[in-house]
Amino acid sequence: MPITKFGVGLVLASWIIFGIFVVLAYILKNPVLSVLGVIIGLFSIFNMFFFRDPERKIPQNPNAILSPADGKVVQIAEVMENEFFKAQTKRISIFLSVFNVHVNRVPVSGKVEYFRYNKGSFLPAFNEKASEDNEQTAIGIIDSSERKVMFTQIAGIIARRIVCTLREGHQVQAGDRMGMIRYGSRVDVYFDPSLVDVKVSLGDKVKGGESILGEFK
Repeated sequence: MPITKFGVGLVLASWIIFGIFVVLAYILKNPVLSVLGVIIGLFSIFNMFFFRDPERKIPQNPNAILSPADGKVVQIAEVMENEFFKAQTKRISIFLSVFNVHVNRVPVSGKVEYFRYNKGSFLPAFNEKASEDNEQTAIGIIDSSERKVMFTQIAGIIARRIVCTLREGHQVQAGDRMGMIRYGSRVDVYFDPSLVDVKVSLGDKVKGGESILGEFK
């Protein structure tokens, strides 16, 4: 399984530290170093699992809004969105556990017209207030038909690092890799409810870049 470029450094660093502890434990015959080496080795294996980056079969549907992330649909609600839409929107929230693939993907093709990073706090990602208060990025895209979609990467109680390669002016393709959130997170997707038929239900499991959250009418 390939490792995402957003996590190669952390994976290599954990294996290097593991190697150092193995050598020191062997030379010094210290049981404490041996135990620490085992713990770091297990963490290194977990890192390889966490930063995996499988290929996805991207739907060739210009009207589809793709899931930006793997996870579980934990909320479908109508909310006021005051940044990009400045109007009432529908929001689909997806919770990512530490066992999900964490590479994030672009939900629709178009141009990035809005970008905002908020340092924020670190409430649990499933907390309703996380959408407002947590560390996050917000990315607003307008497609070739002038239809808007905004999505946010929201850090959780464990996550402390959001990676996002997108900025205003970038042209993007649906399904493109665009970043990740390290160690647990949430993604929210916003759109005009009058223009989109929702294709998922509460509790559904979705795959980033592959599952269709909704379709423009």
